[in-house]
Formats: sequence, structure tokens, C-alpha cells
Amino acid sequence: MDKEKKIQLKRELGYFWGTNLLIINIIGAGIFVSPKGVLEYSRMNVGLSLCVWAACALLSISTTLCFAEIGIAFPCSGAHYYFIKRCFGSSVAFLRLWTTLFHGPGIIASQALLLAEYGIQPFYPSCSAPNLPKKCLALGVLWLVGILNSRGVKKLSWLQAVSTVLKVGILGLISLSGVFMLLRGKKENVERLQNAFDGDFPELSQLTEAVFQGYFAFAGGGCFTYVAGELKKPNKTIPKCIFTALPLITVVFLLANISYLTVLTPKEILSSDAVAVTWTDRVIPQLTWIVPFAISASLFSNLVINVLASVRVIYIAAQQDQLPLIFRTLNIHSSPFMAVLLNVSMGSIAIVLTNLIELINYLYFVVSIWTMLSMIGILKLRYQEPNLHRPYKVKVGWVNVFYVK
Repeated sequence: MDKEKKIQLKRELGYFWGTNLLIINIIGAGIFVSPKGVLEYSRMNVGLSLCVWAACALLSISTTLCFAEIGIAFPCSGAHYYFIKRCFGSSVAFLRLWTTLFHGPGIIASQALLLAEYGIQPFYPSCSAPNLPKKCLALGVLWLVGILNSRGVKKLSWLQAVSTVLKVGILGLISLSGVFMLLRGKKENVERLQNAFDGDFPELSQLTEAVFQGYFAFAGGGCFTYVAGELKKPNKTIPKCIFTALPLITVVFLLANISYLTVLTPKEILSSDAVAVTWTDRVIPQLTWIVPFAISASLFSNLVINVLASVRVIYIAAQQDQLPLIFRTLNIHSSPFMAVLLNVSMGSIAIVLTNLIELINYLYFVVSIWTMLSMIGILKLRYQEPNLHRPYKVKVGWVNVFYVK
């Protein structure tokens, strides 16, 4: 008698896919907008602002390694949700689920709106783009992403590869151009980095805000916990991906900021809403139209990954009987189609009813609470279940780095 075939999420994603996932999820709009915030809250102290970027890289590594332990100890899709349930019980996990049902669509709505702003702004060079076309474009992109996700993760590999090359290519161009201009030794390029710490030092509250601004650019390292059930050999794949992607991202981010400061004065950076666009206009004006669309393409891939990640929480919650069974059904492409439909529909409502600033203020407050609870959960589970099989254990010092933040 033939065995009945079972439709389930497949472990078909390897090291290359995982590294691309991490790069795509971290390199988003942050590096193109955060330099302004970091410099502003550092009181235009150039040396200190670069130190803040280095500190944010350390914080990103610490949280990513913590999430790596979660994803490896519980190698299932939606591992973050399952981990919260195991540490704190069904009631807290249920609360985590219901906040995810709202902040997950909120995240994808904010990214769709940001993508629409970058994509449509070149058509309105002398004024702000009106809201109606921005929201229509955001809705169209969001539903396109939903369709792509319903086709299964394997279908997205080509998009990841193209997006990774595009992102690293843009930032590589900015970084290498800055290094070239420094090596050329022109006075106007070098003098901004000389005596870098001569400026005023900010108060502690301002320095904290600068760290938050920089950390926004590095956020996204916990994405592995959402797709751990689809990674091949997660206990080996996840650490390898982290130690490949994060050092690369750190070097590129630092060199990009040095390049910004080589070409633009601190005041010019503060007066710019899109630093990369201003930099391009100054150094390579022929690419002024291309860069906004490249940034939009970068955000598109982030949007795809965030929809993929958030629907896995809904899927695993339905498996744990905390949501209707319909949300754990898979289509022929091994994709949780009903979870995708729910997420995209709620994201569309958020796009129509809210604006970007309101979404960001709400989202990062909620996300920070659950991230902190996850760090507490790692220590709690170490004490309660010391014999739990952990192929990878993050050092306690990395957990403490997060609390310092």
C-alpha cells in the first residue's frame, strides 16, 4: 500500500539562501536614512557618530546570536512564537500571537508605504508626492508580494539573489568612491574626518537616541527564527550565515558612512531626507534617478521576506491550536496561503487608514518588548531546562550586551 503523501513545509533552504535572507532583511531603508539621525543625535560629532555605528553592529551581532540559539534549539517555522510559549506558557504566547497579528501587517504596511515614497518621489522633484498615488502604489506592491509568497519560498530565491547583488552593489559604489576620494587626498574631502572628535559631545539621552537610530539600520537579524523549519541542518547553517553576513554588513555600513562624510558636510547630511540620493547627486549626478528606484527594489525584497516571516508565526500558532485550523493549511506550493491572505489583507487596511510615522512609532515599541522578553526567556530556559539539547549556545555575555542597550 502506497504511503499517503503529506503536504508540509520542506527543509530545502541552504547556506546561500540563508545568507541572502540575512543580508536582505538587515540591509533595507535604514542605511539610507539613519545616518542623518545618528549624526543629529551625536550633535554632529563625526568621530562619535562612527563609534555609534560600530556599537550598533555589536548590538546587532548580540541579538542575532541570541535568536540563533532559539532557531537552532527549536528548528521549526515560527520558532520565536514556540519559544515564547515554552518559556512563559500559553497565555503569554497567545498575547504574542495577537500582537503579531497586528504588528506583522503593520511592519509590511510601513515598508510598502516607504517603498512607494521612494518609488514615486522622482516624479515630483519640486514637492512632496500626494498621498493617493503613494497609497495605491503601496497596495499594488503589497498584493504582488502576497502572490509571490503564495508560490512558495523556493520561487523567491532568484529575487533574493538579484536583490542582494543590487544592495551590496549600491553600497559598494558609495563605499569605494569614498575610499578613493580619501586616498586622493583632496583637502575638502579629508578635512571633515580630521580631528573627528573635536565637536560637542551629546548628553546621555541624546546618545541613546543616536544608538536607536543606528540600530534601526541593523535590525532584522531574528529572521531565522521564522524559517528555521525550512533550513537544511539549521544547527550548522544559521551560525555560518551569521558570521558571513554580519561582518560584511558592518564593514559596508561603516565605509558608507565614511563616504557620506567625505562628500557631504554634517549640516548637509542633516538637511537631507535621503542621504544616498544627495550623495549621488553630488558625486555621480547621472545616477540621481536610478538610486531611488534601486532603494525601492531593495525595500521590495525586504517586504517579501517580512511577509514570509510573519505568516510563519500564524502557521505555527494554528498548529498549536491557538488559531483556526484553516491557517495551518498549505497549498500545492507548500505555502500557508490563508496566512498570507490574512496578513496582506490586514496590511492593506493599515495602509489605507494610517500613515508611516504612526506605524513606526507603534511598531518599534511593541517589537522592543518582545525582543527583551526573548532575551529573558533564553536565561530562564537555561535555568529551568539545563539538559535541553542545544547544538548552539550563545554566550551569556552576548545576552548582557542587549540589556546594556
